[in-house]
Amino acid sequence: MNHFRRLLDMYKKSRLVDTPFIPVLIRYVFFRLRGLNLVISNGVKICGLRNIQTDGCVQIGMDYIGFMNRYDRTYLNVGGSCQFDGRFKIGKGCRFDIGNQAKVRIGKGGYINPNCTFVIMHGLKVGENCAISWGCNFLDNDFHTILSNEQRLPKGGEIVIGNHVWVGSNVTILKGVHISDNTVIAAGSVVTKSFQESNVILAGVPAKVIRKDVRWN
Repeated sequence: MNHFRRLLDMYKKSRLVDTPFIPVLIRYVFFRLRGLNLVISNGVKICGLRNIQTDGCVQIGMDYIGFMNRYDRTYLNVGGSCQFDGRFKIGKGCRFDIGNQAKVRIGKGGYINPNCTFVIMHGLKVGENCAISWGCNFLDNDFHTILSNEQRLPKGGEIVIGNHVWVGSNVTILKGVHISDNTVIAAGSVVTKSFQESNVILAGVPAKVIRKDVRWN
């Protein structure tokens, strides 16, 4: 019965995102034979499949979003490692470039909406039940040397997102940033430093705490 429900869910979602069901099913079986639990729509390209681990069903491009269409392409280039700790969803049009030495670990129960870009050369950790809205950028490296008072500033650093964090649309999160649990990051913010306090709203360019003791559902 569980297998039937899974197939029915894949069929319904394939119809919803205007993707032929049979190719979705064939790819799903192929991935299962490789030890991966992946369900992907048309227009998804994955390089470095051997570097991905899934401990639950990961759906890519299988959720309907009104401003996306069947021709929007999603690209995952995984040179290092990318581990999904449970069920997770990635929207259409996302781009992942994970460097050869980088480690990415994503917690269960969350999702990434369409058109997000992840350029990770060092590391990224995303906690459980996180919501990442559309158009967000995660960059853990400057890619150029910056001097301050003739001293070199660090080019990069791991990004860490706590549990139950809501990242609003068009947010940019830069190198070395650590975000605590239950944080809300307002749309359009640029996060350049870490915030240790939980249950806060961050907003602005650069982002700062604008409200404390918040909850979100």
